[in-house]
Formats: sequence, structure tokens, C-alpha cells
Amino acid sequence: MKKNILLGTIALLAGSLIAADSSPKEDVIAAAKKLADKSNYSWKATMDLGPNSQFTPGPTEGKAEKDGFTWLSVTFNDNTSEGVMKGTKVVVKTDEGWKTAEEAGGGGGGGGFNAGAFMGRRMQSLKTPAAEVEDLVSKAQEIKKDGDVFSGDLTEDGAKALLSAGFGRRGGQTPPPATDAKGSVKFWVKDGTLTKYESKVSGKREFNGEVRDIVRTTTVEIKDVGTTKLDVPEEAKKKLS
Repeated sequence: MKKNILLGTIALLAGSLIAADSSPKEDVIAAAKKLADKSNYSWKATMDLGPNSQFTPGPTEGKAEKDGFTWLSVTFNDNTSEGVMKGTKVVVKTDEGWKTAEEAGGGGGGGGFNAGAFMGRRMQSLKTPAAEVEDLVSKAQEIKKDGDVFSGDLTEDGAKALLSAGFGRRGGQTPPPATDAKGSVKFWVKDGTLTKYESKVSGKREFNGEVRDIVRTTTVEIKDVGTTKLDVPEEAKKKLS
């Protein structure tokens, strides 16, 4: 009897030690993986470019199914673009119907802004929240836990990488890297699952020979976990098959 009690106590202590060994970074990654394992979920991302910005970006809405479709809607000014992805295949909604990312990209040329091509590139580089959080954690220094909230500062390289997001090659040349880059990340976890996260970055970038200050706060809220409905049009499904 005493032997059984002793073995049980040792097992409980071992379990406690194992749980205590997990770091806040590992806890956040586990919460992101738990979200990824759900059958489906939705999210809404908003971006704040600071009080000196000339415009406020519209929200981005997304829906994801495990091993299924991922849908994204991006609002810019009064225009909304939609895209759907399955695996590595991407289709976008255009005025002429649903097209693959390659078809929407067209032949380049000297035309104006191509919303379909923009959305195609956006979808091809898309990280769903579960994947993006793991990337953010990898760019952070120490992560600290305060109740259900985890937060920490970004490394300088991590902040530079986030500041460079969205600034691709222009005129065949890669723009200069950001300077004075710094930032932070914050993650909200409930019942072991990711519910919200935020990244803040600031620094300087060169635009047409002029150095400008950049401030960007991106907030992503997770919702409708397990109850998200994703109705993909048949035309889009055929393009993705």
C-alpha cells in the first residue's frame, strides 16, 4: 500500500515538473497548434498606421478549414478583393470571374493597379493565424506570461522583417532595409487555445530618397472556432481542382 502511494506521488511530481518545464514561448506555440487542429475558424485583422498616416487600411477577414479551403477578403478604400486557397493553389475573384493567381497576374505591362494580381500575391504569401503566430514567436526575444496574456519584445532582425513585409521589389530593385527597427508582440490564450494576437513595429524606411518614420500595429482576433461556415463558389472550386 505504501509502495503504491509512493509511486503515485512520484508520478504526480514528475507530471508537475514536466508541466513546469514548458516555457511561455512553447505555451504560445502549443496554443497556435491547438487552433490549427480545430476543424475550422475565422479571423479579423485590423491595421493601425499611426496618427500621421494618410490613410487607414480596411480590415482583412479570413476563414480556414483544416486540410480544406482558406478564404480571404481584403478591403482597401471602397474596394474589396476575395481569394481562395487550397494547398498551394490560389484563385481570386475578378470582374471577369474567378481566375488563378497566374491568370489574374496577366502579362504585366504598363497598366494601373491590378487588384487581381495584388490579391493573388497576397494569397500566395498568406500565413493563417496559427502559422503566423509561430513565425512571430520565432522573431521574439523572451516571452513573459501574465495570466492568459503572453508578451515580449521583438529582436531587431525580427522587427526589420515585419517592417519589410509588403515592400517587395520595385522597378526591379529591392528597397533598402528598415532602420531603427523595434517592436513587440502580444498573444491572448484561453483554455489553451489562441484567441487574439498583436504585433507593433516602428522604424524608418526610405521612400523615393526620403526617409520616413513607420509605425504599424496589427491586431488579429480569432472567432467562430468550430462553427465557421465557408461556402466556396463552384467556379472557384473548379479552378482549384
